[in-house]
Amino acid sequence: MRILVFNAGSSSLKFGVFDIPRGAGLAQMQQCFKGSFDRFGAGGCEYRSGLGASQPAHAPHTSLEAATYAVPEMLAEAGIEGIEAVGHRIAHGGAEFSAATELAAPVLDQIRALTSLAPLHNPANLQAVEVAGKVWPHLPQWGVFDTSFHLTNPARAITYAVPKAWRDAGLRRFGFHGTSHKYVALRAAEELGRDLRDLRVISLHLGNGASACAVAHGQSIDSSMGMTALEGLVMGTRSGDVDPGLFGYLSRQMGLGVQEIEDALYRDSGLLGLTGSSDMRDVEDRAAKGDSDAQLAINIYAYRARKYIGAYAAAMGGLDALIFTGGIGENSPSMRRRICDGLEFMGLKLDHDRNMAVDLAGQAAPQIQAYGTRVNVLVTETAEQAMIAREVALAIHAPRAEAMRIPVAVSARHVHLSRDAVDALFGPGYELTPDKPLRQKGHWAARERVSLHGPKGSIANVAILAPLRDRTQIEISRTDGFALGLDAPVRHSGVLQGTPTVRLQGPAGQYDTDGLIIAARHIHMNSKDALQMGLTDGDSVSITLTTTGRGLTFSDVLIRVSENAFTEMHIDTDEANAAGISGAVEGELSGEAMLRGT
Repeated sequence: MRILVFNAGSSSLKFGVFDIPRGAGLAQMQQCFKGSFDRFGAGGCEYRSGLGASQPAHAPHTSLEAATYAVPEMLAEAGIEGIEAVGHRIAHGGAEFSAATELAAPVLDQIRALTSLAPLHNPANLQAVEVAGKVWPHLPQWGVFDTSFHLTNPARAITYAVPKAWRDAGLRRFGFHGTSHKYVALRAAEELGRDLRDLRVISLHLGNGASACAVAHGQSIDSSMGMTALEGLVMGTRSGDVDPGLFGYLSRQMGLGVQEIEDALYRDSGLLGLTGSSDMRDVEDRAAKGDSDAQLAINIYAYRARKYIGAYAAAMGGLDALIFTGGIGENSPSMRRRICDGLEFMGLKLDHDRNMAVDLAGQAAPQIQAYGTRVNVLVTETAEQAMIAREVALAIHAPRAEAMRIPVAVSARHVHLSRDAVDALFGPGYELTPDKPLRQKGHWAARERVSLHGPKGSIANVAILAPLRDRTQIEISRTDGFALGLDAPVRHSGVLQGTPTVRLQGPAGQYDTDGLIIAARHIHMNSKDALQMGLTDGDSVSITLTTTGRGLTFSDVLIRVSENAFTEMHIDTDEANAAGISGAVEGELSGEAMLRGT
């Protein structure tokens, strides 16, 4: 499938054309044209062609609209034909858009309503959509949102500790650069030969805009940017983290208004505010010549990034890979070194020669960690436009099967025991007594029970589900976690790295083990149903409840396919209570609700 992608900024327009074969990985996508117009203004702008000197040069244009109208001529001269859709980068999609979305009029109205949260980006994104719709009226226009990847962030990561009325009005953290963070995380997993769902990754997008993202087991769990793109790391012209008390202070001391302060935080701060230049190359050159302001700026920049690495490694319970991307992340060996120095205690250390010899040609993602260290460190070019094309192609190719009704089961707290755990709790060689079969073939509940003990309290009479597993896993609700005094993470079954330790008590003894989780919502699906819906193991879907009368939709539901599974969705007790689920409930899975997994 051939897709034209626009990435419109406040003073630039990047565009490219991509061929996306069905089922292609990131390395199989082909870019057949790219270009950019930079620095729109009265003096015109600079056009940069992308894929070779044979492409024609074009006269400068003074606006995004004029540049967009010039693109068809460029494509024609380059022999680019057969475009099937146009994809657009949209900076802020709020909480409404979790996947690539066709840009119908109601969708555009929702995006316009979010302009105040992305004043530098959403207006330009919308202008590109408007002009492209006039130039290619016969092609569908799709939006891919920077915020979508971060909608998996848990409530504790997105909630500000502010009055309820403010939160009810929409004040929350969103995160940005999601398309970039998703691409480089997937690219790193490809390079390492690992499934992203098995990794804990930190992505550092370091450019004029900069952000850090924690990706745990395939999902973004936190991002350094917040409600707007101001929060977090030091950037070219944006401040990053500041004390919100500065608004009152500057109002009282300097007589500045809210708009003046906000404009300065967006446009006159960051590297520019510290040194007078927003270009890290210039700042590094000046620092080498003894400029103390530039030296301080470099130290602040690296220190802020290093703090986020430590924080996110703690939040994920460890770190498997650190990825550098963006103009600074890709091109500054000294900044990569400054950020990583001092992190040896985490098993993270750079190799000098590998760090200095980074070559990113051909979508490479070289590893630069010292040999024998535990944490992999990679550098790769971000490819937001390629990722946008991929997301659009997946959305267009998503199966359009008839809706399937799926029963929803509420999972009460229970444990899956290992052989060692059974021996410790019930005595060596003890065999559990089958009590009743479960709907999943070959699975049953045992007659025996155990109790759970944490630092705050205990929970008695916890069910045991069999057969035995290689590793003990305990599944509870969020409320159960508070009763025990333990912070159980939301995880898919079997993903137990970095989980809390809890004490199990049985009639013959006790057993201390990790593996305490809140089970992420998932669907067990037999092979026949998966084939009918065009799904494979590891895909993610959305499910709309059809029998509660509330029209609720559960997003990001993992599909687990096995040959003889009984097709049903599992959610935990707290989710069921919040949804008002009692008794028999069904959900509806439709073709439009399908998303491919990471």
